[in-house]
Amino acid sequence: MLQSLKLLLPALIPSWNFFDVIAPSPRIEYALLASPDADPDWREFRPRPQRVSPAAMLLRLFWNPRRNEDLFLVSCAERLVDQPTAHSEDEIYRRIAADFGPETGGWLRFRLLFLAWEDGAIVGEVLFTAAPRRWKDAA
Repeated sequence: MLQSLKLLLPALIPSWNFFDVIAPSPRIEYALLASPDADPDWREFRPRPQRVSPAAMLLRLFWNPRRNEDLFLVSCAERLVDQPTAHSEDEIYRRIAADFGPETGGWLRFRLLFLAWEDGAIVGEVLFTAAPRRWKDAA
């Protein structure tokens, strides 16, 4: 019983040394385009809610698949900047296209905006912009 508790304790009590380094937070912004060379109107993909009720917070402790997927997208975004791969770009495109459904046409594009604190203000820097894709190729 004591051995089981020793194995379970690290999962129940988080380690403060969980992260190796604290880096800028990536945000995914997307643009729906009529043509590949159209000027993009960037919008945040899956913006975080301004307020969450206590009941919703409690439910999210046990069931929150959408947030898990968002964390996966953050990992893909970080990988695209550190070591770009087609897989990470494809996954982000696939998730954006899935949120809007197959009936959306035209072109799709995304960029990665990294937010950081500088001199007491939040500053954003675009570190990656994907080439436009046809909607049907993104899904």
